[in-house]
Amino acid sequence: MIRHATAVWKGNVKDGEGSISSQSGILNQTPYSFKSRFEEGKGTNPEELIAAAHAGCFSMQLSAFLTEEGFQPESLETRGEVTLKNGNVTKSHLILKAKINKIDQSKFDELVDKAKKNCPISKLLDTEISVESTLN
Repeated sequence: MIRHATAVWKGNVKDGEGSISSQSGILNQTPYSFKSRFEEGKGTNPEELIAAAHAGCFSMQLSAFLTEEGFQPESLETRGEVTLKNGNVTKSHLILKAKINKIDQSKFDELVDKAKKNCPISKLLDTEISVESTLN
């Protein structure tokens, strides 16, 4: 399977602007710029997209591991936070709020750690990855 997206950039880095489109069409000429990346401009940025991809991937991987173990997750809400420092992505931190019936904390922690290590986006990222989780 191959997925794709396209980025178009016009102009210099500080004053230019770009757009990102994805194969599915969910992103369709979505704007991005220096301001949306490093300040508070309108549009998306690469780090925000990585955070979304990591949160989504982790949630799906955890759901798969829970299902394999016979648990039915009611909800898995994951917030991804990607840190950009000195031109490098230095960390991806995942904050999970989970509702899962009939699972003990130890098993939950084990499966969270397994998902953190095994989701494809975690494997792709060459940075520190951490997870903060809450089981309700």
